[in-house]
Amino acid sequence: MIQKINLRDQVRDYLLFEMKQGKLHIGKTINLAALSRELRVSVTPIREALTQLQQSHIIKAVPNRGFIIAELDVKEAEDLYGLVASLEVMAIENSEFNRDHIDALRKQQDVFENAQDAISRIQADLEFHHLLTKGYENELALKILQDLRTRIFFYERAFTSDDSFYNKSDNQHEAIISAIADDNVPTASLLLKMNWMLILNYIQKKLTE
Repeated sequence: MIQKINLRDQVRDYLLFEMKQGKLHIGKTINLAALSRELRVSVTPIREALTQLQQSHIIKAVPNRGFIIAELDVKEAEDLYGLVASLEVMAIENSEFNRDHIDALRKQQDVFENAQDAISRIQADLEFHHLLTKGYENELALKILQDLRTRIFFYERAFTSDDSFYNKSDNQHEAIISAIADDNVPTASLLLKMNWMLILNYIQKKLTE
């Protein structure tokens, strides 16, 4: 039983990695048989991993089609970004930041600013938010955030490839780091929420055009 659970989790991690690399696309059906051949495992742990991802709302099950990467819609975007903003604010308000944490954020911000393509930039942005909240000692909240950010990846990949859009996010990241360095968590929290709402407002416009 332990081996079965570990195998399921390994398949889940593999699928999440493929998603974050931009190798799985919206509307794409995940072929269990092909995945079984590729990973050289039975379909059982693959089906279990996909069910977990469905429960996390990263993918969805469609009758007669199997598991697919769900289409994007405004209501889900509003729910996703609002929830992530709230959880991240709660996380930083209940975290302790030291010099190492601040240095790590600044280094990741450099990675974000110097990303050479859209997917690398999105990955760097989400990693910045991961580092920002990783000090929160609530493992359940962090697990939920990890899944939510994975789903958010598909929204950002679809709509936020414009470099000029990210210039605003750059400035907000820098301001968040400065506020944390100044031990001004209320300001950092406000800026963090504004950062997510900036992205949400942009995506809402794109989805309704």
